[in-house]
Amino acid sequence: MQQRVSLITLAVTDMARAAGFYEALGWQRVDSPDGVIAFDLIGQTLGLYPREALADELGMDAANIGGFSGITLGHNVSTTEEVAPLLAAAEAAGGRIVKPAQEVFWGGFHGYFADLDGHIWEVAHNPFSPLDKDGAFRWLGY
Repeated sequence: MQQRVSLITLAVTDMARAAGFYEALGWQRVDSPDGVIAFDLIGQTLGLYPREALADELGMDAANIGGFSGITLGHNVSTTEEVAPLLAAAEAAGGRIVKPAQEVFWGGFHGYFADLDGHIWEVAHNPFSPLDKDGAFRWLGY
């Protein structure tokens, strides 16, 4: 069986505020059950879920979930020129630039931002793995 990530859920403190942040980046909502706000990620889904509700579901204290946990989420773009404007859009929507747009040792170009709840996103152009016709990232050879 082929494995894939089909849903990424982010715990957020304010659903409307978090949704507004991602909408300011140009993301489009899709139909989702009550209590969840979802965005299409080219066949996968990013879900926003209330922090307290997710903590309760996990049997955890809400103070112990979210923020930087050693994971980054990636948004790959088609060209180097798209990286800085997307970082700027994130900052204008209330996000925080963690690392400005710059060249990377492996030959790409990237930068990082934190969303309103501290989730870290990388915006990157990888010249060695161009996006497919639908905008999906594919490692070369796969």
